[in-house]
Amino acid sequence: MLTSSRWENSGTAHSKHEREVMDSTQKNARVAGFLYLLVVLTAPIGLIYVPGKLIVQGDAAGTASRILAGQSLFRIGIVSGLASSVIFIFLGLALYRLLRDVNQHRALLMLVLALAQVPISFLNEVNGLAALMLLRGGGYLAVFQESQRQALAMLFLNVRGQGIIVTEIFWGLWLIPFGLLVFRSGFLPRFLGVWLNLNGVAYLAVSFAGLLVPGSQQLVSKIVFPALLGEMVVMLWLLIRGARPKALAEADLAARSS
Repeated sequence: MLTSSRWENSGTAHSKHEREVMDSTQKNARVAGFLYLLVVLTAPIGLIYVPGKLIVQGDAAGTASRILAGQSLFRIGIVSGLASSVIFIFLGLALYRLLRDVNQHRALLMLVLALAQVPISFLNEVNGLAALMLLRGGGYLAVFQESQRQALAMLFLNVRGQGIIVTEIFWGLWLIPFGLLVFRSGFLPRFLGVWLNLNGVAYLAVSFAGLLVPGSQQLVSKIVFPALLGEMVVMLWLLIRGARPKALAEADLAARSS
């Protein structure tokens, strides 16, 4: 009887520990999914929406006119870029907590590659602020003619665009260890890990296309578009389904069916 009681207590303690691990994993997954959602909501404002509204490719005067007429929108784009970069730091840490027990060295590599893009992103927004300062003029900038200030502002905006292309290298690189960790995790579907790896390769293809053949990145983006949806799918999975260790999920299903 005593031996049986000890086995029962041991089994109860083990089951409790497994339940705590499962709850912790689920919580970390939901936190990561929520932070991912915030990045997805904020980043496109400065990367896609604002440039599409205000920047006229190859037309410095037209771009200057739009930015000066929509300075608040331009600043919103800058703030959204800074906010998404800050949130991305916490997203990297949340994913590291979620996946470090799968392979700590690979999780650390994922985190380092994810954080490496943040300083470049901040510098890109500084280029945007420099362009706005030139267009507003006044003070010591009065020594430049308006057309000169417009040309210099366009230069800073183009440098910002090139900075985004460079940043895409890290957008792709960090997804490689991330995808491998998801594939090996046991608490997230393996197809998500494969999709993340394809997403990483797609970002690298777009980046190098833009660096080697300027202007070709839009065409390449259209070709690899399905792969670029990997992060969106992972974000939704973490937010809605979360993550559950396979063995615990099977045990829970067996308990419910019994």
